[in-house]
Amino acid sequence: MATRWVRHTLEVENRLNVIHRLVLSAESGQRGYLLSGQPGYLRAYQGAIDQLPGELTALEAATRDNPRQQANFIDLKKATQAKLSELGSSIELIRLGRPSDAIAVMRSGAGERYMGLLVASLQRMAGEEEHLLSDRAAYAGWITIAVRAALFVSALLVVILAIFAVWDSARRMVALETSNRLLREEAAARQSAQSEVRQLQKMEAVGQLTGGIAHDFNNMLAIVIGSLDMARRRLTGSEHANVAKFIDNASEGAGRAATLTSKLLAFSRRQPLEPKILDPNKLVAGMSEMFRRTLGDNIRVETVLAGGLWSISADPTQLESALLNLAVNARDAMPDGGNLTIETGNAELDDAYARMHDEVTAGQYAVISVTDTGSGMTAAVIDRAFDPFFTTKEVGRGTGLGLSQVFGFLKQSRGHIKIYSELGHGTTVKLYFPRQLTATLSTATIPHGAAEIPAGAPDELILVVEDEAAVRRMSVDALRDLGYTVIHASDGREALEKIERHPGIQLLFTDIMMPGMTGRQLADQAQVLRPDLKVLYTTGYTRNAIVHNGMVDYGIAFLQKPFSLQSLARKTRDVLDA
Repeated sequence: MATRWVRHTLEVENRLNVIHRLVLSAESGQRGYLLSGQPGYLRAYQGAIDQLPGELTALEAATRDNPRQQANFIDLKKATQAKLSELGSSIELIRLGRPSDAIAVMRSGAGERYMGLLVASLQRMAGEEEHLLSDRAAYAGWITIAVRAALFVSALLVVILAIFAVWDSARRMVALETSNRLLREEAAARQSAQSEVRQLQKMEAVGQLTGGIAHDFNNMLAIVIGSLDMARRRLTGSEHANVAKFIDNASEGAGRAATLTSKLLAFSRRQPLEPKILDPNKLVAGMSEMFRRTLGDNIRVETVLAGGLWSISADPTQLESALLNLAVNARDAMPDGGNLTIETGNAELDDAYARMHDEVTAGQYAVISVTDTGSGMTAAVIDRAFDPFFTTKEVGRGTGLGLSQVFGFLKQSRGHIKIYSELGHGTTVKLYFPRQLTATLSTATIPHGAAEIPAGAPDELILVVEDEAAVRRMSVDALRDLGYTVIHASDGREALEKIERHPGIQLLFTDIMMPGMTGRQLADQAQVLRPDLKVLYTTGYTRNAIVHNGMVDYGIAFLQKPFSLQSLARKTRDVLDA
């Protein structure tokens, strides 16, 4: 009887430990997903969710004979449900693209309060079991003394019980030490998670600041770049010899400012991406000549293209920009010349690698490696290589955003980046992109030089909608300069009125971020009135109007501000001819 009581107590205590471990596992999975956005972390969370109902049911059955334990069990069940509800709500907010709200839920203290209630319930139930075990052991001792006086066998039973007690105590000591070790590891993990959350909050703050700057700055740059392009088209050759040079200098400066803004957006993972199914071999081969022109004669460029390379899904323009950034960094590391090798290949990142790199999901990847024979990096430099504005170059030779842009682009593309370097021997940067199983490859090409600007016709009517008056005037003038007939509106309400009055409008060219009615809302209402109306969106910054999870929605025509006259002409022509 005493043995059965002990086993019953041990069973209840074991159930309590399992429930505690499962809740901690669910919380760890939620924290990992909150910090990285990687669905792989949800396996631990989902596993705990699946096992907890069975464990709670078994615990309820094991304590059904004790009213006090049943009351404690009700408290435990409520605390467990409240904790899982808090974890589930933050996960759902991440899935809805609202990380700041998820962080706010986590920081509200509700999770710690629910965990405290849960741990208190567990401790009460464990204490009750220990109390029961003590009472039952005393009763068993009384019975043993009575039986020992009559039977020798009772002495043998006492010895057996004593041996069992010693064994059980030793087992409990081992279990206690294991629990303490797990608690210490959990405390360390929580401290690390809190540090990562603080870093995430800083990244979020930088991203919000970047977004606000980008919206206004890109609007101003759109005016500058568009006006310079139109001024260049009006040069007749009879002007002062320096006029064209001045325009070119201004265009170069505006272009560099636009690039800087783009890098800031890429670093903060707010750059709208338009991914396409790509063959990395074709993209790298198509860039070979550009690498040679950019890097100069003292850098020998070699491409090694793997056979049977897997396709990837990536924004070709941003991928080109990332490879050029790496190539320019390699050139700067080889001031006296050297070799640059761009190699492609397939790779499989296993679970062991994924455990060592929290942001990696195990699976198949296509890899693009950029290797130089330059000066190399120290371990300390590699650790900070992706930090924004960190650079080892002298003042005036870099913004410190090149590798940050590449890092942000890879993460936004669900990829992985790894640096291998040895001082005096060179550096290899590997870009990992998830394998894309879709068979249809994009045939889109990226223009690398000047090309003929496609023109419009007077019978092609375009409605421009832009709340910024200066940007609206520039867009209207540019489209008219390209040959189109253009009318314009300053907001969504005025635009809808003009769509009703002008049935000949073929294209709606609208800004996204406008007061009152966004460009997406305007387009939805306009296409109810005119189902055949084509829409081209533009913006200097957008979070979720037509961009979700960093990707431009499928089937959306989008032109990022600031845009040149050439890109405006091409995009407008593409949309009208589609």
